Amino acid sequence: MSNTIAGFSKLGKEQKIEWLTSHYFADPNAAATILKQYWNDDAALQKLHDEFIENTVSNFYLPLGVAPGFVINGKEYVLPMAVEESSVVAAAARSAKFWAKRGGFKATVISTEKIGQVHFLYKGDAAKLQAFFDAIKSAFFTSTEDLTKNMQKRGGGILDIELRDKTTLLPNYYQLHATFETVDSMGANFINSCLEQFANTLKAQALGYDAFTECEQHIEVIMSILSNYVPNCVVRAEVSCPVSDLNDDKNIKPEDFAQKFVTAVQVAQVEPFRAVTHNKGIMNGIDAVVVATGNDFRAVEAGVHAYAAKDGQYRSLSHAKIEDGIFTFWLDVPLALGTVGGLTTLHPLVKLCLEMLGNPSAKELMQFVAVAGLAQNFAAVRSLTTTGIQQGHMKMHLMNILNQLGANDLEKHAAVKHFETATVSHSGVADFIEELRKNDPTKIEEDFLR
Repeated sequence: MSNTIAGFSKLGKEQKIEWLTSHYFADPNAAATILKQYWNDDAALQKLHDEFIENTVSNFYLPLGVAPGFVINGKEYVLPMAVEESSVVAAAARSAKFWAKRGGFKATVISTEKIGQVHFLYKGDAAKLQAFFDAIKSAFFTSTEDLTKNMQKRGGGILDIELRDKTTLLPNYYQLHATFETVDSMGANFINSCLEQFANTLKAQALGYDAFTECEQHIEVIMSILSNYVPNCVVRAEVSCPVSDLNDDKNIKPEDFAQKFVTAVQVAQVEPFRAVTHNKGIMNGIDAVVVATGNDFRAVEAGVHAYAAKDGQYRSLSHAKIEDGIFTFWLDVPLALGTVGGLTTLHPLVKLCLEMLGNPSAKELMQFVAVAGLAQNFAAVRSLTTTGIQQGHMKMHLMNILNQLGANDLEKHAAVKHFETATVSHSGVADFIEELRKNDPTKIEEDFLR
């Protein structure tokens, strides 16, 4: 029997759940109960969440944590982080504490340029197309005045428009390549609206251009869309201190740690297999703050990874060096973020997170996000080059394993105490809980109360 349904989006939420659970779950009632458990008790708040997307049946929660003690450009912040991976927030907080004693993080916005393109086909003489573009370029600005006037009042707008010949890549393929400043908004809707008007202006002006043949007048616009690759919307985050100050680990000399750390980053510069995992660690921090502040982590991910491969090979986003006895670790990353528009004004937790950060401008948020990525990367590389990544990671993962095993509070307490000195593994924890359950439960309770 077919499970196809017409008009699903027009059903009420209860009807959607009833249809979904009856067709795709062995126990429809149990599945429906779980979906409804995650509804918000506040009907107005739930309605707000329902309207973020189409076909909402429930809410999918991520933990919202905070990493305190971040000193950034001389001021202390608490960074909000929405993420499910167990060690991310703890690692960020450790890095914050480590560098707060050594001058903190420095962050600088290098540039804020966004990009959009009109992709079109033109079957004619390239020189004539260039002359046509030069003649009508001002029309692109005048035809979008209604769209740009408010953005211009805030200090943004269209920066420039270029004609780009891409016919060596694809026959008859050209672009209008436009750059924008969108100030505190991410700017996707603004940019796309401008681009669509550019496309209309391009086609209309071509029809009246006398130097074109009839064939050349019919320019075919394929699409008009912003780019999430923003190599000129870049922020730098940096830490530095004398090598002698890298003395927190008594098991390794500061000089040896610094050199090993620098070499590990160099490995990620030249080895793509390592670079991907290295950068994934950076994105653990970046994505967590991006999600918490209501920005588009998918756009950020796509742009960042393209930037990591900008010279033709995928490389580490971070860099490290030792010069004149000074250890420096830094990160350049493209981030197109906004603090107005979208979820930033709709999602109650997003508004709280932005307030926690002092209601930052988009430039300030870029700095916070980049610092989160650098902090995460420092924690990971530090662990990898000293104790190994699993020791700390599995300690943080212990509670997840205990929850999977259905451990109660007393069993969790006993396990946490036991694994302070034992190696954490899923099988090891399972064996410990199984053995624990064979013993007298009153003994566990007595240990807990001590």
